[in-house]
Formats: sequence, C-alpha cells, structure tokens
Amino acid sequence: MSRIGRMPIAIPAGVTVEVAENNKVTVKGPKGTLERVLPEEMEIKVEGAEVTVSRPNDLKKMKSLHGLTRTLIHNMVVGVTEGFTKKLEVNGVGYRAAKSGNKLTLSLGYSHPVEMIDPEGIETVLEGQNVIIVKGIDKEKVGQFAAEIRDKRRPEPYKGKGIKYANEVIRRKVGKTGKK
Repeated sequence: MSRIGRMPIAIPAGVTVEVAENNKVTVKGPKGTLERVLPEEMEIKVEGAEVTVSRPNDLKKMKSLHGLTRTLIHNMVVGVTEGFTKKLEVNGVGYRAAKSGNKLTLSLGYSHPVEMIDPEGIETVLEGQNVIIVKGIDKEKVGQFAAEIRDKRRPEPYKGKGIKYANEVIRRKVGKTGKK
C-alpha cells in the first residue's frame, strides 16, 4: 500500500473540502478557493475533519495515482491556509529587479529590460533590488512562475551570475588558465 496515499489529510478549522461528481475537489479557506479535477478512479471521502483517498485495485497505474492524488489534495489544503512561496536571488553586476504595480522589470544585462506581468493568483514581492519572492495559494502556479523568472537568465557556472533559487547550489567551474 502507498505510504503517502494511505495517510489521511487533516482539515484545519476554517477550511471546507467538497467532492463533486467526476472527482472535482473544491477547497475553500481563509486565503481563497482552489478547484481541481482529480483522477476518476480514486475514491475520495471527506469524513469529519479529514480526507482519505483509496484506490480500487493494485494495478501499477492506480498505485502511482494514489499517492499523487493525496498529495495534490494536501497541497490545496496547505495553499488555502498558509500559501506557498519561492525565493529567487538575482546575482551579477548591474543585474537588478524593480516592481511597479503588477509588473516585474528585470535588468539582466540584455540590451532591453525584461518585463513580466504577475499571473492571476500570483504575487511577486521584492526585498531590496536582488531578492524576488513569488507568493500564491496554488503550488503549481507559484513554481511555474518562479521557473519562468529564472529562465530569463539562468545562473552560469563561471561567475555565478544570473537568477537562482535561494536554496539552489551552483556548481562552479574553474576558468581558463593562462599560457605558460
């Protein structure tokens, strides 16, 4: 049995979980509402203050969907209560970030500034000129937008310039050696 899939999901106070037909799960909480259609084969039950997910049989596909379904529901519950954040750092001489309204402007050594507009449900916050924090209630959207920001200038291994995640470690390389 899937160790993750078996675990019940505790529903904190102030959060409601509803399961409609076709396994459409709606989670409402203090930070907002999330909806998601989950695999129809999985059986999702809301019992009191917890949600349980069970699978119909032990086929390989069902085993893989079991843990996934439980984790997706858990992430929705955590999202509407606490929310998710990703922290990015801009490293490099002259590299900086600026924010006006919902537009993030990045100066990354290109001939033009790179402008990105916050998607719906996602908020970017700046700490100084070189730390970007992406916040939201949907874990998938937060991670996707953070990855798109990082893609504008990935960190390079020689000087470590670029946009990296705060917990990311860049493997550094030694540059060219002079002639003898």
